[in-house]
Amino acid sequence: MRILVTGASGYIGKRIIPILLEQGHTVICAVRGKLRTEKQYSEESQVHIIEADFLDPESLKNIPKDIDAAYYLIHSMSNSVDAFQQMEADCAINFKNYIETTKVKQVIYLSGITNDSKLSKHLISRQNVEHTLESDVYALTVFKAGIIVGSGSSSFEIIRDLVEKLPVMIAPKWLNTKTQPIAIRDILSFLTKGLGREELYNTSHDIFGPEVLTYKQMLLRFAEVRGLKRYILTVPIMTPKLSSYWLYFVTSTSYKLARTLVNSMGVEIIGKSSNINQLLDVQPMSYTKAVKLAFVKIEQNSIASSWKDSFVSSRSKKRVSAKYINVPEYGCFKDIKQRKVKSEARTLEKIWAIGGENGWYYGTTLWKIRGAIDKLVGGIGLRRGRTNKTSIQTGDALDFWRVLLADKDSGRLLLFAEMKLPGEAWLEFKVDKGIVYQRAVFRPRGLAGRLYWYSVLPFHGLIFNGMINKLANA
Repeated sequence: MRILVTGASGYIGKRIIPILLEQGHTVICAVRGKLRTEKQYSEESQVHIIEADFLDPESLKNIPKDIDAAYYLIHSMSNSVDAFQQMEADCAINFKNYIETTKVKQVIYLSGITNDSKLSKHLISRQNVEHTLESDVYALTVFKAGIIVGSGSSSFEIIRDLVEKLPVMIAPKWLNTKTQPIAIRDILSFLTKGLGREELYNTSHDIFGPEVLTYKQMLLRFAEVRGLKRYILTVPIMTPKLSSYWLYFVTSTSYKLARTLVNSMGVEIIGKSSNINQLLDVQPMSYTKAVKLAFVKIEQNSIASSWKDSFVSSRSKKRVSAKYINVPEYGCFKDIKQRKVKSEARTLEKIWAIGGENGWYYGTTLWKIRGAIDKLVGGIGLRRGRTNKTSIQTGDALDFWRVLLADKDSGRLLLFAEMKLPGEAWLEFKVDKGIVYQRAVFRPRGLAGRLYWYSVLPFHGLIFNGMINKLANA
């Protein structure tokens, strides 16, 4: 089949594409920027990358008409409360209007379980999107899930941060809310096995794990798997705003995402039973098994996708797109250095492993201080780390940077700063003909930007010299 995957660079999209290819399908990946996926699938003849922004109906003309099915995996988690519902509605309307002009027979939508009488605004929005996608032209199949357990998922990483950082937790009362977590592997099984099944046309099914657990029980089970003893005391006095700040400062989540999650965590996510497990021959695994399997992936350094690589994890309201790859030359402050390298291959490997747990090779304490300051003023700090210890892809998050270009063949890595700054900043590494080039560029915004540059200049001299020396001597 020829299958359109929207949200192809997202957490679910990145994981479902390889499965569809293994099954022999041709996949059309709809992304806002080709650079995020083009390199990854450059050798796959059955993958076609097209640029489409579902907020821009004109761009949808890039989607071919001869498609058999489509996955709708577009979600908005971190936009302002006033904006995200309208954005999700607009995306769904634009998608439906265009897809009805194609040959598509089935659209599969992954939504959230919405059985509680009191729903958060995000779950109401998911429900509205489901109704919007209903059509007389194609068949709609909806799978509704709750908390997803898998390496790199936002809920998994937040629970991991809480359990591994805090021996004793004084936590909000919503930790007693019940939910039915489901493994990412089971989600993918439902999504792929439901493809082309006519008995699922125009149906909606809740999909969930075999256990009903509170968030507190999930934290304690997680601790058991990690061999940690943890104590949790829930208190009724923590407001949603305080809860959001608590998550933001303790875990790797952004404040906006923390606020969204807190608003949703007061809602019970309990699924309604149906015959979907028997129909598709999927028997969801236990929460404990899902956590153990996630850590197998983490220990093998083979996390397929992470929420942190989504622009949801960025503090910036603007989309970091291809236009930022052209680093400005005028009206900028620059720190440019070059060194002769001992080994091009070793230097490249060291560049491609920079950041996260590996650090920035020089002045680690200063980097940590800068990250802490950024987080205190509402930025993202160093909380995101990196998804993989040794490989980088265009679009990845890397501490408080976004990877704009990662081209190992040409020896170039370009990063764009997503920290709080009075301006815009780029950091570039390039290895060519036995020389490593390192370039930091800052485009200031007003007087504050200029004062900022001069205030950090002494530290830059120390850090950037030390960093390039480490890279050259690898």
